[in-house]
Amino acid sequence: MPHALPASLSALHAAALADALLVLHGLFIVWVVLGALAVWRWPRLAWLHLPAAAWGVWIEWSGRICPLTPLEWRLRAAAGQGGEGRASGFIEHYLTAAIYPEGLTRELQWALGALVLLVNLALYGMAVRRRRAGRARIA
Repeated sequence: MPHALPASLSALHAAALADALLVLHGLFIVWVVLGALAVWRWPRLAWLHLPAAAWGVWIEWSGRICPLTPLEWRLRAAAGQGGEGRASGFIEHYLTAAIYPEGLTRELQWALGALVLLVNLALYGMAVRRRRAGRARIA
């Protein structure tokens, strides 16, 4: 059973938290898919990116739902915005469609997980080759 939200949480605060959580969720998804680009510039970020990318692939392939999703829905319900699946504003309308697309099937989840994996394997492969080439020029 999910934890209840504090009774003192106002509708305005719940809506603001839900919007912030949705933006954070969107940024996390961008990090999962494209974070390897940042690793090119700052290789130590791989320690943050690899677990995030693995989480993203696992969530898609396991068919589970990210824990941020039900939390956002509970916040929306507390804000009187209807919770799951109801777009009520700009952020909800545009980000929700990208993060929670209608008609998301298991096959599409597998394809999305594979896409995340392939994009990251390609980017990490290019980063490793780039580093090796740089070391070869120095030696």
